[in-house]
Amino acid sequence: MIERCLVNRLLALGPLAVLGLCLPFAAAQDSHQIDIESFEQVWKTVREKHWDPALGGLDWEAVHREFRPRIERAQSTAEARDLMNEMLARLGQSHFAVVPSVIYHELSDDRTEGSDYPAGIGETGIDLRVLDGRAIVTRVDPGSPADAGGIRPGWEVVEVRGRELSPVIDRVRNSYRDSSLLDLHLRRAVLARMTGDIGEKLAVEFRDRSGTPVSVSLPLSRPRGNRTEFGYLGSRFVWFETRKLEGDIGYLAFNFFLDPSRLVPEFGKAVLACQQCAGLVIDLRGNPGGIGAMSMGMAGWLISRPDQRLGTMYMRSMPLKFVIIPRAQTYDGPLAVLVDGCSASTSEIFAGGLQDLGRARVFGTRTAGAALPSVFERLPNGDGFQYAVANYISEGGKPLEGRGVTPDAVAEPTRRALLEGHDAALDTAVAWIRKKGRSVAGEP
Repeated sequence: MIERCLVNRLLALGPLAVLGLCLPFAAAQDSHQIDIESFEQVWKTVREKHWDPALGGLDWEAVHREFRPRIERAQSTAEARDLMNEMLARLGQSHFAVVPSVIYHELSDDRTEGSDYPAGIGETGIDLRVLDGRAIVTRVDPGSPADAGGIRPGWEVVEVRGRELSPVIDRVRNSYRDSSLLDLHLRRAVLARMTGDIGEKLAVEFRDRSGTPVSVSLPLSRPRGNRTEFGYLGSRFVWFETRKLEGDIGYLAFNFFLDPSRLVPEFGKAVLACQQCAGLVIDLRGNPGGIGAMSMGMAGWLISRPDQRLGTMYMRSMPLKFVIIPRAQTYDGPLAVLVDGCSASTSEIFAGGLQDLGRARVFGTRTAGAALPSVFERLPNGDGFQYAVANYISEGGKPLEGRGVTPDAVAEPTRRALLEGHDAALDTAVAWIRKKGRSVAGEP
């Protein structure tokens, strides 16, 4: 499809382009009609799939009558997109947005068209965050290609496959500058460029601790963990990690609330093995969520009181109460949960619910505010449309959507700390556990 911007380029060529104008103008008309079809899809989706059929009293038919003529007068896809987002803003809720096609391709798993990076599952073993506008390595998996290549936390990722990351980072920041989802999408957009076919050599340029450029060819390997399939999420690799920290403090981390038949028993076994620990740390940083019901089962090993809930999710058909069923044995010692801007969905329900119940103290940075189950689909004009299909209210009566979980103790990562081998959130949580001790176990 020829975009209307191409019409302007042809007009700029003068009389020599006249014979070709019929094709661009027809394409422009087609493009305009497709923008109208995209508007209709957005409006209809909200009407039919929003969790509240009454839309909080908003007259959605009247909204259509107001915006349809404005869409018809729109002179560009960008203007039509702005109008659709203005319409969605009437809902007063996050997770309802239309994003440009270029951003959709960078954030979605659809890499078959309009994408400049491949769709293989191979990875480098690096995790990262965008700090102060730069992609900074936050973790290197032991034994991974990145580890073998000498990459260390605190290094900056500058280029991948010969392309600078700064334009990608700037595009995502501009699109999500006022959104709680910014950190989540920045990480996803950068890491997506560091994948490919297993065995492929990935050319990456870093800056080490001294700022010296370091060019490395990293072989991509199979992601760690067990492969699992789940609905529209497709194939994911789920890993679970447990270890003891100095001072007899337990540490648990996992990357998805998925693969329940394996992950839930492993989680319970690790918690029970820590019955006599001085404290327990559950690290949910970078965990985008998954199956919501898993949070109830896992919380059952951490709360002994009956009739407790993490919160309630309101769907179009009926509400779902996140009731915790205590296990026969539970851990009642000091509990710390680590989160950041890439902790989303079930991670927020789990962390925020335990925080509201006074069972855990939360450390790190504010979460993504993406507690709702949502769908991200492509519109006829190539843009992406994200919409939520449920609403969630924590047990403390707080909506998490667009707000996130606010840590009890904010501990932000910095490049300097990472280069020095420090983990701000984990260090702060460990210090709290050591100070607290088991004398007042179970109280944050």
